[in-house]
Amino acid sequence: MKIVIVGAGFTGTQLAKKLIAEGNEVQIIENNQEKVDQFQTQLDCSIIYADGNNLSTLQQAGIADADALVAVTDNDEINMITCSLVDAIYPDVIKIARVRNYGYYVNQQENSKIQKETFAKTNRPLYGIDFMINPDVAAAEAIVTAVEHGVSDVTPLGDGEYELTTVKIEPGSRIDGIMLKNIRNLTDKKMIVVFVEDKNGTTLPKGDTILRAGTSIGVLSHKDNLQELLSLCGSETKSIKKVLLLGIGKIGSIVADSIIQRKNNSFLAKLFGRKNKKNSAQRFVIVDNDKDSCDIARDRFPDSEVFCADITDEDFIEEEGLDKFNLAIFATHNHELNLMMAAYFEALGVKNTIALIANSTFCSIAEKMGVDVTVPIRDTVVDSIISHLRGKSVTEVHTISENHEILECDLPSSSPVVGKTLKEIAKPGDFLLLLQKKAGAAHYELPSGDSELNVGDHLVLIIRSGDKKILENFSGKD
Repeated sequence: MKIVIVGAGFTGTQLAKKLIAEGNEVQIIENNQEKVDQFQTQLDCSIIYADGNNLSTLQQAGIADADALVAVTDNDEINMITCSLVDAIYPDVIKIARVRNYGYYVNQQENSKIQKETFAKTNRPLYGIDFMINPDVAAAEAIVTAVEHGVSDVTPLGDGEYELTTVKIEPGSRIDGIMLKNIRNLTDKKMIVVFVEDKNGTTLPKGDTILRAGTSIGVLSHKDNLQELLSLCGSETKSIKKVLLLGIGKIGSIVADSIIQRKNNSFLAKLFGRKNKKNSAQRFVIVDNDKDSCDIARDRFPDSEVFCADITDEDFIEEEGLDKFNLAIFATHNHELNLMMAAYFEALGVKNTIALIANSTFCSIAEKMGVDVTVPIRDTVVDSIISHLRGKSVTEVHTISENHEILECDLPSSSPVVGKTLKEIAKPGDFLLLLQKKAGAAHYELPSGDSELNVGDHLVLIIRSGDKKILENFSGKD
């Protein structure tokens, strides 16, 4: 892909590095001479010293034949105007804007839904922006994903009908020591082993892969088959009854809202259990040291317990029994506090901790401190942007490991796999087709070797991150 980036701050340069490493053509526009001089020799791309919201500058950068524009300057309005300008002249270019103002983001999201038919008729997005990225929302979504995947080890796929569950094979379990292709002899439930994870990393398995105790496997199956899967692996369902959330600012509020909504309406209900009068052991505790924020939280989240307190107070922790909780999420804007308290609660015995941090530089430190999951707020914006740059037919990307991702796409007419069966294009170890929803169909299916791929099919597959050849095979060349 050819991508024009406006803004050479942290996000712009980190994005450029990743895109260049994947073999994309990148052009940067930056109006700060010091930044231009700093990154001119560090990045394998040209940087134009100029304002990005100028049509002639954008044309000089090659916007006319670009696949995407990414506006990530420090000015929300400049980012929005730049996208609007490009949309007016080059509507086929994918336009992505980072917008920190939460009001702008909410307005775009709400009006895009309310006026969906109007925008569908004009085939134009609101503000001319195809994808608006709000850092707080991106960070909150990353935290909720960590709860779903990193803590609960479950990723919902196929409109929630199917689940990708990561489970560890226990010694002496029914699948310990057997060959992957022989699993079908142990159960009549349809399951696909998507990946195998051991000390050497994550790999896509083949039929002759031997499954051994101590190895973790990712298995895709219908949501009703979880107990059967756990039985095969000799494992048990994780249960999270008590959740602590530190920080009820913008990010914390979005996290709380998402967890409560998903707890009531999705598979998380199985993880947390629905709250009722008989189940008094369940607790969702919110802690913040700002009284006004706590008052708002009490009204907004009536089923939670809200404390205006100092989380570093040992007496408070002991009195409320917070050291006995299953999950602790630290989402304040004080990233150092998040990291230190996550490590402290790990030391107290809390089994699952998630900490919001500034950037990925602190991830290795956090790992050494025992923190389970870190969410680097700056990097989540970059990852969120990249998820929209996998191709115009790609609808969603789920990161599974450092080197693998799950891709969802609508098969375009330009795809070379159209009209072929899965066994004709299968490349074990390169990709796995997980789910297929035929054009016009209501439900997803687990594909077989005889499944034929046709234009408009919605596909879910796992690939190596940034594998351009596989991307082009399934999403077409842009």
